[in-house]
Order: sequence, then structure tokens, then C-alpha cells
Amino acid sequence: MTTNIGTLDRVLRAALGLILLYLAFLSGMQIFAAPLFKYGAAVIGIVMLGTSMMRICPLYAIFGLKTCRAC
Repeated sequence: MTTNIGTLDRVLRAALGLILLYLAFLSGMQIFAAPLFKYGAAVIGIVMLGTSMMRICPLYAIFGLKTCRAC
């Protein structure tokens, strides 16, 4: 697969991933006490961080989207 995530998209995905992981495990918010929300946020956060690090989004590839200028 080729790179399809640009710099701004990458930064936003990494920030969202870190925020979701913080909310899931460290925030102490009542809504994240439920396993569905806690682990759901954790999984989405890990996926966001993973796509940010690899610079490849499978959904972008399926729909033919690219947010990077150089690719």
C-alpha cells in the first residue's frame, strides 16, 4: 500500500488517538467506566495512532482518497 495520509491528517490522528487513550484509561470519567466505551475508545485510539505512524489508511485506499501532496 502507498502512503495516503498527509502531515496535518497524521498529527490530528495522533492527537485524537492519545486523547482517546487518555479518556479510556486515565480520565476517571463515569462514561468510560462501562467496558463498551472504555475498550471501544481504546481500540479506536490505537487504530488512530497506528494509521498515523504507518501513514496508511485502509479506508482512504478503498475510497481512493489522499491527504498528502507528495504521493
